Amino acid sequence: MSQTPSIIDSPKAGAQAVIRLVLVDRDALARRAMREAITATGEFVVAAEAAGEDDAIAAVRSVNPDLVLIDIGYPRLEGIALGKELRRQLPATRMVFCSITDDQDTAVRALRAGAVGYVRKDLDYGPLSRALRGALHGEAAISRQLGTRLIDELYRQAEPHPRLRPAGGALTGREWEVLDLLIDGAGTAEIAQRLGLALETVRSHVKHVLRKLGVGTRGEAIDIARRLRARSY
Repeated sequence: MSQTPSIIDSPKAGAQAVIRLVLVDRDALARRAMREAITATGEFVVAAEAAGEDDAIAAVRSVNPDLVLIDIGYPRLEGIALGKELRRQLPATRMVFCSITDDQDTAVRALRAGAVGYVRKDLDYGPLSRALRGALHGEAAISRQLGTRLIDELYRQAEPHPRLRPAGGALTGREWEVLDLLIDGAGTAEIAQRLGLALETVRSHVKHVLRKLGVGTRGEAIDIARRLRARSY
């Protein structure tokens, strides 16, 4: 059930250059903790809070904040759906996603939804405030690791690469990364470390690759990919 968004008067009304935020998180206790952390120095003020999509959109329309800080919402990732809807209805809105995890696949999805940043919820105030200020001034509020991942993805997209036409559906970019590393002899743990993923996430990607290629083992998938690699040179 939709609840009326909480509109909050600034306790620092006379302060200059205070950054006004809308804070979106389904968990009221998490919102309070984040609000207290963000507003401790008076540099930021939470102008409104919301727990769900409709309330968040109403709050953004009402208070016209500088930034919207959105919890990603594990495990269902409701925040990404909200980000897409905000981008559709209010395209000028600057959004930063926050999360309890630093899973890079989720971070990339958040950025594709229109976010200008992705930060951990447990960041200390200093790094968090720098990230939010940077997002407000046109910088990408992301970790160095995520920046490296994005650069690597751009490189891979620009690099000629043989593309299979699997009967079970096209491989995703991440599945190609996993398959490339398998070809190079990497095991599950090494793939997880190099791509910044959990072991179970890597295993899931491998299962999808095998299913799409119509094979039962990693060795068979590697043989197919190696043959196609050889044809491309």
